[in-house]
Amino acid sequence: MYFNNQFLIAMPSLGDPNFAQTVTYICSHDANGALGIVINRPSDLTVQDLLAHLQMPLPACERLAQQPIFIGGPVQTQQGFVIHAPMGQWEATLPLTSRLGLTTSKDILEQLDSPQAPEHLLVALGYAGWGAGQLEQEMLDNAWLSGPADPDVLFKTPISERWTAAAALLGIDPRLLSGEMGHA
Repeated sequence: MYFNNQFLIAMPSLGDPNFAQTVTYICSHDANGALGIVINRPSDLTVQDLLAHLQMPLPACERLAQQPIFIGGPVQTQQGFVIHAPMGQWEATLPLTSRLGLTTSKDILEQLDSPQAPEHLLVALGYAGWGAGQLEQEMLDNAWLSGPADPDVLFKTPISERWTAAAALLGIDPRLLSGEMGHA
């Protein structure tokens, strides 16, 4: 079973500081491994900071300019990733659903003030990656809950509430889960 277009919700027992109390959106998962973006770990950088660093025009929209850049995961932390809706047509986009895309080319950032700009976007540096069978083993080890991704959690839910909101989609309050794994 693959977890494409799913949220991975870190169990309370997951002690890795890169993933404790995180929600990771799984963009790609197959027999070779998985790639996801952590959606609730903002960095100290904003879209405005990133664009200034890249010497690109700043967006006129103040809300967009002040949007945080997320720490998408510990792998390739200098690489940018943009999860966005609608899909649009960009140079390097992986379709995630019929409406969501993951773009790694900077042409999407160049168009933030244009009519072609996505309505919703989440910009991250780095990604979470798993080798073949690694995520499946972590699921067996009870490190994660998985459930369907929801664009509202991805784009509209306040960052500090995304972990509990993603778990609530499954009818679970993760704060009430034990950090210990039991055996019957």
